[in-house]
This record gives sequence, C-alpha cells and structure tokens, in this order.
Amino acid sequence: MASPPPQDVTRALELLNRGDRAALDLLFPLVYGELRRLARRQLARERPGHTLDSVALVNEAYLKLVEQGNVRLQNRAHFFAVSARAMRAILVDHARARNAAKRGGGGVAVPLDDVAALLSDAQAEHVEQLDEALTRLAAVNEEASRAVECLYFGGLTLDETAEALGLSVATVRRRWSFAKAWLGRALQPGT
Repeated sequence: MASPPPQDVTRALELLNRGDRAALDLLFPLVYGELRRLARRQLARERPGHTLDSVALVNEAYLKLVEQGNVRLQNRAHFFAVSARAMRAILVDHARARNAAKRGGGGVAVPLDDVAALLSDAQAEHVEQLDEALTRLAAVNEEASRAVECLYFGGLTLDETAEALGLSVATVRRRWSFAKAWLGRALQPGT
C-alpha cells in the first residue's frame, strides 16, 4: 500500500487545527497504514507472544491524540513525531503497570486487556528505565530527547525527524549520536 501524498495529510491536519472535527474521519484512513508500520516496529522490540498487537497500539495512540484535542499538528512529519511519543507513553504505561503488579502494587487501570503478558519482567524494567533516562536527557538536551522519540520510538527517518523537529538533518544526526552516547552511560548499572 502506497503512502498518501504528504499534502493530503497536511490538508487534513490543517482542517483539524481549524476545529473541523470531521477532518478526523479524513485523517485516520490516510495515516493508518503508516501508524501500523510504526507500531509494528515498536512491538518487534518486545517479547514474542504478548497480547498487544499493532492494531491495538495504533488505536490507543490515535485515541490519545484525539483526546488531547488542543495539539496543533503542523504537518505529516509532526503528526508522526507526536504519534511516536504517544506510542512511547502507552508502552511505558504498560511497563510500569507490569512492574507495579510484580512488586505487589495495587491494580493500575489501563485500556488494554492482558497487559501483564505484554513484556517480560526484564523488558518492563528496561522500558521504565529508558523512559526515566529520556526524561533526564530532555533536561540536558531537549532536541536529543525528541530525536530519540522520533527515530527510535517512531521509526522515522533522519529526514522525517528533521522535518518534524524543524532541524537540519545534520543537527538531528548530531543529537542522535549524543543521545545514544548519553543514554548508554545513563543506562549503565549503578548510574
């Protein structure tokens, strides 16, 4: 399936930004295939056999975006960057829920069924540690943190990330290199 022309997505986003809620009916079919590809990339990093699939992750991310309502989505690349952030938040929420359950914590309400099977214990801890490290990274270098969200969580290319963040490709490449090195140190045991 070919991607829709970027101008179609941008036009739907413009309508949505003007308050035309009917634009959602136009937007979702245009971006669904690409959102599924992003979700599959995210889920490929997870434990085989979990119950969350790309359809559920896309639907949850899309609902999260729709519920925000006041987000101004500038163009196709910006939409996918925001979608990547939403997918990250969903996966982190599930990892936290799994870790809380493992530690005997109270029930955490989440919108997906069978969340406990989503990640292994080690993966859940890793996702939570990565999220905490990304939050610390954002305090040091916001652009590097956003580049990680787009490239790692969103599966965007360097060009798409540059467009979404309003940076040059060279700057994104530098931020990505910095972020990988910084996160590598931050995720070392004992740091």
